[in-house]
Amino acid sequence: MGQVVATAERVVAAPADRVRAGLADYLGTRSRVLPEQFSDYRVEAGGTGAGTRVHWRFAATSKRVREQEIEVSEPEGTLVERDTRSSMVTTWTVVPTGADRSTVRVRTTWDGAGGVGGFFERTFAPRGLRRVYDDLLGRLERELATVV
Repeated sequence: MGQVVATAERVVAAPADRVRAGLADYLGTRSRVLPEQFSDYRVEAGGTGAGTRVHWRFAATSKRVREQEIEVSEPEGTLVERDTRSSMVTTWTVVPTGADRSTVRVRTTWDGAGGVGGFFERTFAPRGLRRVYDDLLGRLERELATVV
């Protein structure tokens, strides 16, 4: 068994504080920008940033669907989503990149399977998750562009 790491990064045409607020807004912005891989989305407690609990189903493939119960914290200026049903942890970091632009970095880790299955998981899962995050970040940028 080994740790699997998936990362993505994108420059978003919005100020860092707006991007951070959008990512932490689980009642509004976040629910609107999730790609089709996420379903059965519901906020169970809180709704903004630390202390929020949210549920979703994540379909990595049509046959690989995970029920996830996420607890949100905000240590040291990051947004951390910890799945209470697995070892999966996603960390969102937003830093200013000039006037009205931000760099968003997302890093997800989990304990992968062992053996041949684990090899394929470590090889292919990060690429698939990166595509999902690229889609989510593109949707976030479009959503923030519509906010006046």
